[in-house]
Amino acid sequence: MGFLVITITLVAFAFFMLLAGVKIVKQSETMVVERLGKYHKTLSSGINIIIPIFDKPRQIAWRYTEQTVTGDIVSVFKMRDRIDMRENVYDFPKQNVITRDNVVTEINALIYFQIVDPLKSLYEIGNLPNAIEKLTQTTLRNVIGELDLDQSLTSRDTINTKLRIILDEATNKWGVKVNRVELQDINPPKDIRDAMEKQMRAERDKRATILEAEGDKQSRILDAEGVRESQIQRAEGQKEAEILKAEGEAQARIRVAQAEAEAIELVSQAVNKSTKSDPVQYLIAQQYLETLKTMTEGEKSKTVFLPYEASGVLSSLGGIKELLKQQ
Repeated sequence: MGFLVITITLVAFAFFMLLAGVKIVKQSETMVVERLGKYHKTLSSGINIIIPIFDKPRQIAWRYTEQTVTGDIVSVFKMRDRIDMRENVYDFPKQNVITRDNVVTEINALIYFQIVDPLKSLYEIGNLPNAIEKLTQTTLRNVIGELDLDQSLTSRDTINTKLRIILDEATNKWGVKVNRVELQDINPPKDIRDAMEKQMRAERDKRATILEAEGDKQSRILDAEGVRESQIQRAEGQKEAEILKAEGEAQARIRVAQAEAEAIELVSQAVNKSTKSDPVQYLIAQQYLETLKTMTEGEKSKTVFLPYEASGVLSSLGGIKELLKQQ
């Protein structure tokens, strides 16, 4: 009976040791094994065999977030024997930082990091998540303290890049690669936000006034250009009309002169054939007769003024006399 108990105990102990010696590591995880308190080997994903009692996994502190009964999000640190090699994100609680212009601002940040060297993350730092959190908070205070509030609000990309570079260099000795840092919220005090809102409203009103003035200016410029173009076109039209009118009058005068020349030529030929007298005297006499006829028309008596040159009058009368004799 005692032998059976011993046998069962030995079998149970062997089975327990076998189970304790088999370690199954998941994909993207690793396990650091120490033998008698000294680093022995790093287990990869899959089935691994260790010697119980002598070999023991080294535990690492890991950060988790939990929601309390009141709805608050708190950070909880737990010990685990496996190291997650995937990219992890830590959401840090809001903290107050002071800008260069002495404005207290509430900021919270996200940090994305990845463990690339499990040995350094275990043996170079005691509590890796807590160290990353504190380092991020102090670095964030230093970076924001070098900027004014306006720069902090408008330079998030610059702040993120600067934080990532500083944190990546600082955590390199811990076997951690910081991929990026993101600022979630930047909340200035309420009185500062009210002042900024007033300033923003004033800037918008200013821009609206400037745009309205620019629009009015452009409108007046366009109106002036339209008036100028209209005047130019009107002047060009008048110019063309005057030119055409002058050309028409010139053509009319030319035609009249040509007609008179042809008439004189015909009269001259007719006079020469019939009377063989000077046609010029005939034309002058005709003009005098028509003028006298016009002057003597009407009921009332009129005063007739003879030309100053009497010789011209006498010669004209002589020509008329000569024509009458010939007739």
